Amino acid sequence: MARKEGWKAKSWYDILAPEMFGSVNIGQTPVDDSKKLIGRTIESTLGDLTNDWSKQKVKMLFKVHDVAGKNVHTQFIGHRMAHDYMRSLIKRKTSKTDTNITAVTKDGYRMKVKPACFTIKQAHHPQIKAIRQVMHDIVIERAKNLNFSQFVQEIVLGKVASDIYKQVKSIYPLRRVEIVKTEVISTGKPAKTEEVQPEAAVTG
Repeated sequence: MARKEGWKAKSWYDILAPEMFGSVNIGQTPVDDSKKLIGRTIESTLGDLTNDWSKQKVKMLFKVHDVAGKNVHTQFIGHRMAHDYMRSLIKRKTSKTDTNITAVTKDGYRMKVKPACFTIKQAHHPQIKAIRQVMHDIVIERAKNLNFSQFVQEIVLGKVASDIYKQVKSIYPLRRVEIVKTEVISTGKPAKTEEVQPEAAVTG
């Protein structure tokens, strides 16, 4: 009986995606005090946001920052590609070149971005080095010229990966390029915008 009374005390709230994704409803949650929702991390998929099943492999991470009435408002804090999908891209006698980049958007959001290139055959060190530099330069440049919302959309919708693919394919034939993961480090315009060189991680 106590459990039933506890559920009766709870109300249902609609969880909304950030405005950059159209504030679409991504689910509901019951709670007895809306203040308990603040700071909660919500996971969804790009497929859920766009009604495109092919984008289910893109996992979206949001954090609740406000509750207005029965609407729970969230903000983007990062994304990652599904582990099963990433494993499917690993092939024998090929190379996966990935790198960790810290980029700063035009409006001062600092983000960690991890792109990865998957080659048709096993690349050699000079080619890997050149691929890594292209990934770094494109991510830094796109972030510098776009605000946070624009940059996030270009990443999760594949525009940044497409730009990398177009430039890298002249260095070495590619099978795929993905932005494996992002994470928002901080918000607000810093006193000085800086470019941080990537830390490389190469497997092949």
